[in-house]
Amino acid sequence: MDARAQRIKRVLVITFFLNILVSGVKIFLGYSINSVAVVSDGFHSLYDGLSNVIGYIGVALSSAPPDEKHPYGHRKFETIFAISIGVLICLTCFEIFRKSIQSLADKKVPEITASVFGIIFMTLIINIFVNRYEVAMGKKLRSEFLLADAGHTASDIFITIGAMLGLLLCKLGVHGADAVTGLLVGFMVALVGYRIIKDSIDILVDTVQVDKEEIKTLVMGVEGVTGCHDIRTRGTKESVFLDLHAEVEKNISIEEAHEIADKIEEKIKQEMPNIKDVVVHMEPKDRNVTTKEDRF
Repeated sequence: MDARAQRIKRVLVITFFLNILVSGVKIFLGYSINSVAVVSDGFHSLYDGLSNVIGYIGVALSSAPPDEKHPYGHRKFETIFAISIGVLICLTCFEIFRKSIQSLADKKVPEITASVFGIIFMTLIINIFVNRYEVAMGKKLRSEFLLADAGHTASDIFITIGAMLGLLLCKLGVHGADAVTGLLVGFMVALVGYRIIKDSIDILVDTVQVDKEEIKTLVMGVEGVTGCHDIRTRGTKESVFLDLHAEVEKNISIEEAHEIADKIEEKIKQEMPNIKDVVVHMEPKDRNVTTKEDRF
């Protein structure tokens, strides 16, 4: 298993124990004070912990090296598991909505004390730390899953803040504030889940991963290249596969054209380490062809 996968798994183990700790505290406290917002917050933290387990399995699968049946590697396993995080978030929303509506119908009033706010605030600090930690490591390791999981934790932060706000309003005598706040927070969480699912699906359907003009600028900077077109990228942000067409003078030899192709590949990989494979199609200058961009 590569070093990157090991580091991602280490992050997931650390955040798993933090999420389980926070979840247990919130669920126990929520039932103790009869607060639907705090209970919902606790179950959402529990889903955070479950997502860490799912991510651990996904990263282990995605880190497997390329083989005969999977020549491009297994990186998209990580993307598939990122989608599962988005689905978990959406399921959390339905549970939040259900509990909030039930609380409105039952007209339950939570029991609020200063110590309750103190405990919830402590869990909020832990959630913020987990989110910042996963975002930093996700960007550093170029991990779609860690960034998606950080989004999941961010939704937990929203829920916790909403729960505190609802409890404060209830303390001030605003009846039903706990449940209404739960509904509003549920909507915000749904947006987080939607974004994670959309970004992950974009990877699965081979959405462009690198700006074409940036690639073209690099290619045109190689001596001997007179044109560049049909630039295509696919894969994940951490592992991009690129193919392109480069034009050269008609009178050069095959050996010279091959050397130029090697220089193009070397320059692109040097400037963009996340590009793992480059396929260069060499063409003579002024060849009368219709590019793929023209056909669309």
